[in-house]
Amino acid sequence: MSPARDPRRPDRPRRPTAPDGLLVVDKPQGWTSHDVVARARGLAGTRKVGHAGTLDPMATGVLVLGVGRATRLLAYVVGADKEYTATIRLGEATTTDDAEGELVARTDAGAVTPERVAAGVAALTGDIQQVPSAVSAIKVDGQRAYARVRAGEDVSLAARPVTISRFAVHEVRRSGAVLDVDVTVVCSSGTYIRALARDLGAGLGVGGHLTALRRTRVGGYGLDVARTLDALEAEPADAPLPTLPLADAARATFPVRELTEAEARALSYGQRIPAGGAGAGVTVAAVAPDGALVALLEDRGPHARPVLVFAAAA
Repeated sequence: MSPARDPRRPDRPRRPTAPDGLLVVDKPQGWTSHDVVARARGLAGTRKVGHAGTLDPMATGVLVLGVGRATRLLAYVVGADKEYTATIRLGEATTTDDAEGELVARTDAGAVTPERVAAGVAALTGDIQQVPSAVSAIKVDGQRAYARVRAGEDVSLAARPVTISRFAVHEVRRSGAVLDVDVTVVCSSGTYIRALARDLGAGLGVGGHLTALRRTRVGGYGLDVARTLDALEAEPADAPLPTLPLADAARATFPVRELTEAEARALSYGQRIPAGGAGAGVTVAAVAPDGALVALLEDRGPHARPVLVFAAAA
């Protein structure tokens, strides 16, 4: 019997289903996160693929995907801190706060010195209140904000707390009346780098927008483990796509508790085991003696209770 064919690529066989785990993709420019997920479903031979936090089409870099049971880990990966490299253009403001929007204001930034840029960056570092870009994916009365903006509505979003733990300036380049500022940002989940560019420009009185963005890390997953879609496409079509195993993925995200055989067996039945000392509200990865991820645990009083169970009882 001939092998099944991939409906998107009838010239090649359908890949065997990939094992449960994570795929860390280096997203290309011009692709939406949904585009990457759709392509990964074909490569992984399953529709059970999700992502841990979107990247705008203009952006490149780390996009963490979950395959199979690993999609259950994505809710935790989403909340991890993130690192970006970016270029901010001072002297021009756009409708979207990035280079994909229409230019709405131009102000000569010739008087803006590197010292003023540094002071503006310092004011946006630490715990701040940030108003997301109006063209974000935040829902307003059940509809995405960007959809309302495209429909001609005037959308105002409420400020929300975010943490900018690092906002470093690497280079300031003058180009006529504008300044291009290369930066690195390490921030909490929910931060909009476009909004940082907008607010830096507004604080300096000249306007600003983002011209380049690359995500270099999501939690414990960096570009060093990310693979391009071309590299994934080049994997042998008759073999399952390699993924980061569940236990390895959990080790990169959570503190680890090494279990005894008896504890692993109890958790596989959804039972409680004695607390491990991690502290209330701290999620840990419970790993069996054979290296398999059994569950995610949280200490509650004298017991550790499973939040998610991955290993079935034998």
